[in-house]
Amino acid sequence: MDKYTAITFAPVQGFIEKSRKLRDLYGASLILSYLSQQIVSYVDNHKDLKLISPALPSVQKGMPNRILIKGEMSKEEAEKIILSAWKEMLKVCREWIQKKLPEFHYEWEREWTLWGCHTWEVFQGCGDSIKAAMDDLETNKLSRDWSAVNWIGESSSLTGTDGIAFPGLGSDYRNPKTLNYGLEDDKVKDFYTKLARKLDNCPDDKEPEGKYIAPNEKLSIPELVKRLVTWYGIGQKLGMETLEESFKDIQRKPEPSKNIPGQWTGWFMGDGDKVGDHLKELAKKDNGDEEIHQFSDAIRNWGKDFDQEFPENLGRIVYAGGDDFLGIIYSKDSKKPIPAFTAYEWLRTLKDKWKEHKQGINVSVGFVWVAGSVPQRDVLQHCREAEKVAKSLGRDRVTIRVVFNSGQYVQWTCPWDYLGILMKYRDRDGKTFYEWECKGRKKEDFPNWGHVYSDLATLKARHAINLNAKGYHVDERIALELFNIYFEKQKEYLENQQEKIVGKSDNLELMKWIDGLIHIGWHLCSNI
Repeated sequence: MDKYTAITFAPVQGFIEKSRKLRDLYGASLILSYLSQQIVSYVDNHKDLKLISPALPSVQKGMPNRILIKGEMSKEEAEKIILSAWKEMLKVCREWIQKKLPEFHYEWEREWTLWGCHTWEVFQGCGDSIKAAMDDLETNKLSRDWSAVNWIGESSSLTGTDGIAFPGLGSDYRNPKTLNYGLEDDKVKDFYTKLARKLDNCPDDKEPEGKYIAPNEKLSIPELVKRLVTWYGIGQKLGMETLEESFKDIQRKPEPSKNIPGQWTGWFMGDGDKVGDHLKELAKKDNGDEEIHQFSDAIRNWGKDFDQEFPENLGRIVYAGGDDFLGIIYSKDSKKPIPAFTAYEWLRTLKDKWKEHKQGINVSVGFVWVAGSVPQRDVLQHCREAEKVAKSLGRDRVTIRVVFNSGQYVQWTCPWDYLGILMKYRDRDGKTFYEWECKGRKKEDFPNWGHVYSDLATLKARHAINLNAKGYHVDERIALELFNIYFEKQKEYLENQQEKIVGKSDNLELMKWIDGLIHIGWHLCSNI
């Protein structure tokens, strides 16, 4: 009887989420793909094993971390492969630092060794069918055997959960009772300033730009590795995909001293809906392994094409692997930013682009239109939260957030097939987006979204539309009439399809949905 094996490792989400810069995110994605590929390469070269998923074993970028094999592979063997690759990565990074900065006395080898042993946990499931192997994997994942690396002193400035990596990390003098934190802080700053200079290839008498590491950062060992693997020399030595283009051209924040204005940018993060369930359904078929392989092949090819074909004048894709993707809409010239309306028009095409893999699964996306001074870490957090909202309201939809410099935001969630409702807007003068399009997209024909926006504000100020109402005080009728007046008499359709469109049958949620629609329309569709 055939045997099947399913393998994965953890933490994945936690490893990626501990990101402040795009480089953290990219480095984490590279590391996960690289470790997955070590298993895939082993299977591909082993005559008793056959790789079912993921497809495209030679393409490292975007390699999923769940591996399905026809044949039997032990957990110990998988652990040996992943941990060996990870330890080698740590060794290369540590030795590179020590070679480039010989002026320091290094007492930190034990800490790097500990991270080599305690960063990843490997899970394996085995069975007589694909479904049995996947179920066994899920059962084994419920049992965790986790060990954390302990430390003394200050914690990293990025996540605050691990000790700061610096040459004296494992020194004998670091007794918590007598440790001079001020003196140690100076040593840490000195180390990171010199490391930043080396990575930026900056002369000793100049301030580094901080392309890889800012001089004022204090990173833990895993955080440091995420940055270092994006440096060409280290990535190449490890056989990792190298960063083809830096993130330096994404200028979001204003810098008045350099005459650089800030710009609004769009961030979209998404993944396929219920892919795990879909794989289980495929596994039940007579030719389950072939079906899963074809699915993996289609999804991975889609991700590769999505990355390569994304319009250069609109932005770029940070990663697209398996059914996950993250991308940015921005202008390389911050003095000529991408209009919000252009971002919305592109967003409307995303679902059709997703369908090109023809695999019958839907996609949920979080789209964030964000002001220039919002910290990078917050932007990524908003993306994750927006995607979760889209999933929680029924999937196959997009959640749009507009985030302001203050950190406040407005939000609206809509199914993909109803996203065009914003284009059904008709202002008080009778101008519509359809006519604007037919007349050649002239500025004077553009509908004035301010009409509905000001009416909504007035009605809310007079408590005619009360979003804080409870119980029998909830009265959605005026909000619905306002919607009906400005959106081509869509009231009846919205009422009949409320649960599908809004995600809830509650009248208060219906009012909030209309409120969100008008706010998002005002911010995305009021200017060209």
